[in-house]
Amino acid sequence: MTLFLASVNGPQEAEVALSGGADIIDLKDAAQGALGAAPANVVRATVAQISGRRPTSAVTGDLPMEPQIVADAAAAMTTTGVDYVKVGIFPGPRREDCVRALKPLTATAKIVAVMFADLDPDQTLLPLFAECGFAGVMLDTARKGSGGLMQCLEITALGEFIAACRSHGLLAGLAGSLEVPDIPRLLLLGPDLLGFRTALCAGQQRVAAIDPVAVRLVRDLIPVDPRSAGYGQDHAATRPIRTSRAPSRTGYSCAISCFRCGSALTHASGTSRNACASMSRSR
Repeated sequence: MTLFLASVNGPQEAEVALSGGADIIDLKDAAQGALGAAPANVVRATVAQISGRRPTSAVTGDLPMEPQIVADAAAAMTTTGVDYVKVGIFPGPRREDCVRALKPLTATAKIVAVMFADLDPDQTLLPLFAECGFAGVMLDTARKGSGGLMQCLEITALGEFIAACRSHGLLAGLAGSLEVPDIPRLLLLGPDLLGFRTALCAGQQRVAAIDPVAVRLVRDLIPVDPRSAGYGQDHAATRPIRTSRAPSRTGYSCAISCFRCGSALTHASGTSRNACASMSRSR
């Protein structure tokens, strides 16, 4: 099963996304680039507004691949209270050093790497992400307006990416100017997350406000995942539910357990993601 991630710019849009059934509320400033970071005070205000009703995530910005810069930005974002911190891994000779620089944070925070389908994503980095304790990896696009994810990579390549993530115990997410017609094809691949911004906005303009009708349209096409904090609410009652399988590696197992029991919201900022009490019960 697949979770619906909605990228928002602050508390007001977060409420629209939550009311429309989004499973994860993701903070970014779309006007500042592919991974434009929302200001820390906006992220904190949004986390407070959501108040544990859904998991939250935030991006750290379109940063140069300098280890100290990347690590400092991620560390700062962890202090906002979000459950997941998304870090862009751009091409460059020091990107492996940047990944290693994030390893100390993964003991107490869920770090998600973001690679870019239009910038020659290097899947040989997946073992390093797993070794450094990352929670997952997302494929996105860097050049917004120049074609979406499915214009950059064939469906078979996306399936291979998801399988490779699973083999290393990493959550696998897909994003990048995804359109409504893409959803049925991508769901067949079984990604853990599908992320949306442009498809949720008025007039399909990613810097425009989120449109409640567009949010509901996307929600209606993605069966509700039992991992979602919204599972069991009114919109779930109308959908077929299938059992989700979980690879045995801790990253994926813990994410499922945390979504199921709700404890991710209590231990994400202060305890290792491997410490979820329900994880041991689900093994």
